[in-house]
Amino acid sequence: MHDVRCWGAVITFAGMLVTGAAQEPTPESIFETRLKPIFDSPNPSSCVQCHLSAVDLKDYILPSSRETFLSLREQGLIDTERPGESKILHLISMGDSDPDALARRIHAKNRKAEYDAFSYWIVACCQDQDLLSARPSVGNQKAGPSHSDDLIRHTRKDRVLDSFVRNVWSQRMRCFPCHTPGELDADNPMHQKPIERHRDFVKQYGARMNLFKETPWETMRSLVASSRIVGSEQKRKGTVLPLINLKNPTLSLLIQKPTAKLPPKTSEGKIGEPSSQIPVSHMGGIKMHKGDQSYKAWLHWLEDYAASVSGGYESDDELPEDNWYPTQHVVRIKGVPESWPNLATVQVFVHRWDEKTDRWADEPIAFTQSLVTPRKIVNGSLFVLAKSEQRDQLDPAGVTLEPCKVQIRLFLDHDNTLAESPTRLLNNRDPDATSVFDAVFGIGFKNADVIETLEIP
Repeated sequence: MHDVRCWGAVITFAGMLVTGAAQEPTPESIFETRLKPIFDSPNPSSCVQCHLSAVDLKDYILPSSRETFLSLREQGLIDTERPGESKILHLISMGDSDPDALARRIHAKNRKAEYDAFSYWIVACCQDQDLLSARPSVGNQKAGPSHSDDLIRHTRKDRVLDSFVRNVWSQRMRCFPCHTPGELDADNPMHQKPIERHRDFVKQYGARMNLFKETPWETMRSLVASSRIVGSEQKRKGTVLPLINLKNPTLSLLIQKPTAKLPPKTSEGKIGEPSSQIPVSHMGGIKMHKGDQSYKAWLHWLEDYAASVSGGYESDDELPEDNWYPTQHVVRIKGVPESWPNLATVQVFVHRWDEKTDRWADEPIAFTQSLVTPRKIVNGSLFVLAKSEQRDQLDPAGVTLEPCKVQIRLFLDHDNTLAESPTRLLNNRDPDATSVFDAVFGIGFKNADVIETLEIP
């Protein structure tokens, strides 16, 4: 017995009922088969391609299809008139424009699956008149990350790379020539000896000597990858420190090495082998002191990276200002009081004279940090302080300051505060000394602004 009717009618075969045309999948069925697996997966979404933490595609999925749609629509993340142009789809596809080709390839398959699932579901929802006319219930859960937009932007890889360039990459010449092969020029007669030295070290210790790659991005990616490998080995063997130590940034090899001394001599009187475990020793000897600005900048990036990648930031109040821009301007301050201990840490803040208000500007335009030398001198390279809204005003070819009348304010680390919080700024109190002068802001140590005398309150 059989019964064949028109399109959409019931067809009977041997007592079985089968629809003549396949039913269109409902938003609920698509949600269960396409979106729910994303939510239930233990693996991170493709968001990790651009974000270190604070956001995951799972955040945008609520327990039910209806709740998810209504919440995303109310937030403007779904465009009911043009479903294919919905903002949530744009957010998912942002990884397509990532300049990192390797990251694009790694996450392409996962990203496409997520995009297709959301796109298919959104189109189905926008064809459901009941959903289109529905309003979210009072107290309905909001789909999306729990963190603010500022915190999410702060943990983006491009923001972290920008900070790396300013705080670490800008200071890479401290590691010349042993760890900077890209800075060696075979056509430069002055580089012949450094090239030989670098070659000898690579032959002795391997390619790990090439710490700084051709670009900042390649360098940061290499540091991160190396730290993951060494970190797992350290857990197993308890030996070598990782280049980036997420649990204790101050114990990152990246900053332990340049602040470490030469290896102790052997019984034969020769320099021993360098150590990458505590106590760390460095074949290049000390390249930066814990009290100077380079140390502060490197540790600033390490601490911020560690907090960003591990979800250590819970609120906007915890975010660092992240507004330090290195310059080649140097200040050389003489006449430091004899009472200031040798090797004491001093922070120097530069305030511009404001012609409009006829007073010193409240906010400093630059600062540096250095140590008191035995000759009672403080030398430091300035870092411009520029808030996010001021960054577009900076010279892209290199941060420079225009000559102007300034007041410098010096803050002595009386209580050894920086030993516990190395990245802290001390200018939340009255200065220990000041000086007023017309700053030239020349380039390099030879053209430093020299301050001969200080006023002590």
